[in-house]
Amino acid sequence: MDIRDSTGFAGVLISPPNSPLQYPSNGVPVEPLKTTHLPGLAVHARGRTVFKVSLRASHGVMAVQRVPQEQEVRGQNQSTLDISATSLAHLNDLLAQVTYCSTVYHLHMDDWVHFSFEDHEVIFPVTIKRSSISVLYDPGTDINSQVTIVIKTFLRYKELRLLIESIRVKYPDIRIIIADDSIEPEKVEGHNIYQYIMPPAQGWFAGRNLAVSQVTSKYFLWVDDDFLFLKETSIEKFVEIMEAIPKLDVLGGTAGSVRFYFTLDHQVGAEGEGGCLSRQKNQHHGPLPGFKDCVLVDIVVNFFLARTDAVRKVGFDPNLQRAAHPEFFTDGLGRLLVASCADPGLVIGHPNRERTAEYKKFRHHGNDDTSARLRLYYSKNHLKCIGY
Repeated sequence: MDIRDSTGFAGVLISPPNSPLQYPSNGVPVEPLKTTHLPGLAVHARGRTVFKVSLRASHGVMAVQRVPQEQEVRGQNQSTLDISATSLAHLNDLLAQVTYCSTVYHLHMDDWVHFSFEDHEVIFPVTIKRSSISVLYDPGTDINSQVTIVIKTFLRYKELRLLIESIRVKYPDIRIIIADDSIEPEKVEGHNIYQYIMPPAQGWFAGRNLAVSQVTSKYFLWVDDDFLFLKETSIEKFVEIMEAIPKLDVLGGTAGSVRFYFTLDHQVGAEGEGGCLSRQKNQHHGPLPGFKDCVLVDIVVNFFLARTDAVRKVGFDPNLQRAAHPEFFTDGLGRLLVASCADPGLVIGHPNRERTAEYKKFRHHGNDDTSARLRLYYSKNHLKCIGY
């Protein structure tokens, strides 16, 4: 049996009496330190002259709101509540009035209520959780108010300016945010362009954090500074899919001729020894419902639309200064719903350009950089093995 609200959502599942005890089997959410009704408590048994039940909690106290005869309830506002009655109807009337109030303040923790009658006992969870405030964005009326383009740049002003020119062909007014940690910064000017100058060579993920921190729109589109918008590139198509799937957090497309995606498999190890993480290229978790050219994955190419609030909750580790990408999605595993699409509108150009010697010097640090990234994986993500 379930209790549904006005929208039809089953908020609480009530277990029917396989045993004589009826209770909210999927648990009850409560605000810390606030009294909340425990719904669905009842006993289904007959043929007794006296009916006695007991409820016991570890992190809260319980009470019956209105007791016609005081001797029928013991332990009011205590962690153990005993109720007795001479009729089943009277007992269930009292159980229908049982409340719970946590004795601890915590943002999110579980208590377990033991509900017993004669030789029968059930245990159900009470989730002590502080409600959070929603983060809403003005949906606006056009793509310019819905999406911000975000770019991290370093020593590639020629490529960056070509990218901006290609954006402005189709999106002359969309906001562009640039995080720039170049050694000798150059001013990048233009309509609705915001360039944030960082200390030199602070790194890839530090720049991503800075850029995303300045986004005020519901979505941001991540592009590398050496990409080019094409005639087919459609930010509207990205938004169309994201709006249709409200739980989707990141949607990747195709950069140049590359549409890579990966799944991650995390095997939790024994306590204290760490787990194992493996990555499978071009594997997916199944299709994205309603979109035949899209699949659910864990990692996408470096051209994606994302929900701003979802990505901010994960963030980009500033310890990763140079080559880094899957590390963000690893941190978001289980927290971000990610998809990749082969739609012709979700494509951007990625020309092959010669990199300067100065850029190469900072970008590639060989085995030392790879070792540092692996050490970070092992320590921060508590791993004992990694497989690519």
